[in-house]
Amino acid sequence: MKIYKREGQDIQSFNNSGFIVALKVIFKEQIEKYRLHHQLRREMEIQTSLRHPNVLRLYGWFHDEERIYLILEYAHGGELYRELRKTGRLSEKQAAIYIASLTQALAYCHEKHVIHRDIKPENLLLDHEGRLKIADFGWSVQSRSKRHTMCGTLDYLAPEMVENKAHDYAVDNWTLGILCYEFLYGVPPFEAERQTDTFRRIMKVDLSFPSTPDVSGEAKNLISQLLVKDSSKRLSLQKIMEHPWIIKNVT
Repeated sequence: MKIYKREGQDIQSFNNSGFIVALKVIFKEQIEKYRLHHQLRREMEIQTSLRHPNVLRLYGWFHDEERIYLILEYAHGGELYRELRKTGRLSEKQAAIYIASLTQALAYCHEKHVIHRDIKPENLLLDHEGRLKIADFGWSVQSRSKRHTMCGTLDYLAPEMVENKAHDYAVDNWTLGILCYEFLYGVPPFEAERQTDTFRRIMKVDLSFPSTPDVSGEAKNLISQLLVKDSSKRLSLQKIMEHPWIIKNVT
């Protein structure tokens, strides 16, 4: 993603203010090749409609003969993935702050009937104050009914998706458990060398906690209540915010 000042006659007002945005560049040839018209339109409609401090703003878009440009809020800190790779893992306090921010953002999205379906470190950005922002709504959907499309990223898929069953908002709750584990241990909980083994571990919820690094029992408890195969029994977003680990670490 490149950084630009907004340019062009229809967006001239940004030039005078020096307002910095990011442009997500999408090639029309790729949209045609992979038939992504509906998905891109849905992504743009959903993200434009969302207003939350932990959701990356989509201000608008424009295009030329070859490309479509999405005009996005600029996140100075870049991807959380980069921070996680650099540090290996996060402190419990920092992990809890990020999980709380994500939980609040997802609660807002779910109130708007939006399921993100692809929460992962690469799709989480940090602004100049270190505030977390959910980005990339390419796999998101706005619906009151259950969905059947298998989508997202392998290590973060919920069991119902792996088993090609109908899914709802609870897939995002599952991903919070995956992320919490990854923040604290440095790797996703069901990671395996072969894709089939990862699928198997997810379906069995083959969850274990290494002895090192030392992670508190409260954190493990939260993860265990989110990584539950029965989606109806996963910890709700409201209960996450009330969990002792969150209360202890988030001011």
